[in-house]
Amino acid sequence: MEDETVPRSRAPAAITAAALTVASVVIVFVWVDLSPRVEPDFFFSSDDPQLRATQVISNRFPTPPQIIMRVEGQARARDITSEAYRSAIRGLSDALSNTTGVVDVNSIATDDAARSPLWQRLLLTPDANATNIIVQTDTTDPEVLVPRLEAVVAEFEQSPIHVETSGVSYVIELIRRHLLRDLLVFSVSAFLVFGVLVGLVYRRWQILSGMLAACVLACSTTLIIIQLLGVSIGLLTANIAVIVFVLTLSHTVFLAANWRHAATGNRATSDDPAARAVRMTLWSSFWCMVTTLLGFLSLQLASAKPLRELGIAGAIGTLTALTVAYTVFPAFLRAMPVTFGGGDGTDSGLIARHFPTHHPRRWLAVLAAVVLLAALGVPRITTDPSLLSYFARGTEIRDGLEVIDRDGGSSPLFVVVADAAGERLDTDDANQKMWALQEMLEADTAVGVTLSPVILLAHAKNTPFAGFLNWSQLLDVLASPMFNRVALSFVTADRQQGLFFIRMRESGRTESREAAVRRLEDYARNSGLDVALVGGQFELQAQLGRLIASSLKLGLGGLIGLFVIIAFIVSRARRIALAMVLCLSAIPLFVLGMMGHAGAAIDIVSSPAANVALAMGVDSMIHLVVRARRLAGGKIPTWNEWMSARQQLWRPVISATLIICLGFGIFSLSTFPPTQRFGIAVVLGTLTAAIMALVALPFGAAATLRSPPSTLSEAMQR
Repeated sequence: MEDETVPRSRAPAAITAAALTVASVVIVFVWVDLSPRVEPDFFFSSDDPQLRATQVISNRFPTPPQIIMRVEGQARARDITSEAYRSAIRGLSDALSNTTGVVDVNSIATDDAARSPLWQRLLLTPDANATNIIVQTDTTDPEVLVPRLEAVVAEFEQSPIHVETSGVSYVIELIRRHLLRDLLVFSVSAFLVFGVLVGLVYRRWQILSGMLAACVLACSTTLIIIQLLGVSIGLLTANIAVIVFVLTLSHTVFLAANWRHAATGNRATSDDPAARAVRMTLWSSFWCMVTTLLGFLSLQLASAKPLRELGIAGAIGTLTALTVAYTVFPAFLRAMPVTFGGGDGTDSGLIARHFPTHHPRRWLAVLAAVVLLAALGVPRITTDPSLLSYFARGTEIRDGLEVIDRDGGSSPLFVVVADAAGERLDTDDANQKMWALQEMLEADTAVGVTLSPVILLAHAKNTPFAGFLNWSQLLDVLASPMFNRVALSFVTADRQQGLFFIRMRESGRTESREAAVRRLEDYARNSGLDVALVGGQFELQAQLGRLIASSLKLGLGGLIGLFVIIAFIVSRARRIALAMVLCLSAIPLFVLGMMGHAGAAIDIVSSPAANVALAMGVDSMIHLVVRARRLAGGKIPTWNEWMSARQQLWRPVISATLIICLGFGIFSLSTFPPTQRFGIAVVLGTLTAAIMALVALPFGAAATLRSPPSTLSEAMQR
């Protein structure tokens, strides 16, 4: 017979928690800067050693930032020699020149591309119906400058030309917009999706209100703390709100399950069911928090700035999620009426029908085979994806960048050379060596437009009276203020080093960036030149690929090593700890292997997915092990205790898995492919972890027991 009681009202605590949640949201919108920041060196921080070569080159050869606009003629202006096309180019060039933040504009309306080796390479394209406009800009923030340029281009939408835009500043602004959209869409979607899900599952407004209040407060608190610490919303931290929302919701799911177990059991004590739920769950949640915390802290070993920022923000969010879940949500549980009696809240019939309980070795063999087949895809993983992979195929942005990339390359590479014999570069001999390198580079299919000192000098030779000057005198003239010191952008003042500015092609690239750079360095040595420095976005991405590969090995290896210790602490039995570690190791193997089979790139955004999936996937295993030990009275659990623990926890495990999958499944709404890949990888890892927790772990931990029961009913009889 059931006895329903309503505990003494705890409404004031719940109201206080709700008010605190509202206040935190107001603070976030009023004070926290939610606009993502993506700097030109967004892969690395300014003090990273990988960035030093590029910084040295930029200081030694000062060159203003450039934006490339590809202008294709349409209809009556399809012929680039027609007056209609040239008139449109002239009008667009003038409008761009009058834009605040633009330093200079070069086009076929301002420069004679037919007579200049320099402008031939910069302004003309392989397409006879299109030319380029080179827009040199100042240091104006791309968030301010790019909209100005877009407004100018929009004025020419009705003219007979079509404009495609590229350049570092432009790409940075596009990425920032994608991140801002994701931040807004994900936050709203998470609130609505989880609100509906929790309402359907629990059907009690107190649980719904408590879970949403805890999740929103945890997200707001995390954003406030990282703002105080000076961590900006960036390439990866734009997703932190959803991550913290999911982490908090996962804690509350197990709290709600244990509250239900305590409230529907026999009235053995006078304890508040909410207090009992906290005691039953806190130990497991603490170690779940520790594993997730270690997962994020492992990102601090990475050299890439976005990974370290995610590590800091994720660590803060992990601690905040646990704290808020256990201080806010219990207040709402205490405000609920309690029904004592009616069983322990488990459904042995359902668990027996839907989960395997016999032939453990057969099930373990099947799971092991699936993981090993997936792991065969690990060697196929690429951590050096194309820059174009950051934008979805078929979109206007991707199509435009691909066209510009095919015309003359899209990823800058700087190669600084010196004469191998130690001679100055303003001699005839050095000039011949640099021409030899120029011709080798332009013959390479991976190389687009290449600018160098010899191209600058060839351009200058076309000016009146230049033929009377030797190379050294000509460089002196070009280094004067009269010509805006243009020579110093390609040759140092002492004439000991020269810069080759190369736009590398990303479309159709099959070799690694590292291999491409090494080949170009060989060209320089074969020409009699030494390579002094290599930098630029292309080289930085090559280094980033190496760092991502290294962080995957060291980060995941270190995490599994730390989890070995945690597994021993939680289980206090070698057999159980070994089973936990094997199950955990299967998660990254399956995730990375499936991504390798699918040909999905592991880029800077998706690379933390394996760490996050591993750290979050261990939660269900820890809860299951702790429950089995509690049922065994602190001893090594038998087959019966493992089956009973699984009976009691399968609902929260499935619920937590569903929540995490939905949470990171929201990332599929992103228009930013790296974010989509990140979400898919975490979902794969979470599903793998749930299967390992409910099937592999109980069987693996109990597989060495003598003659395990063949069915659950037999186990219960024993």
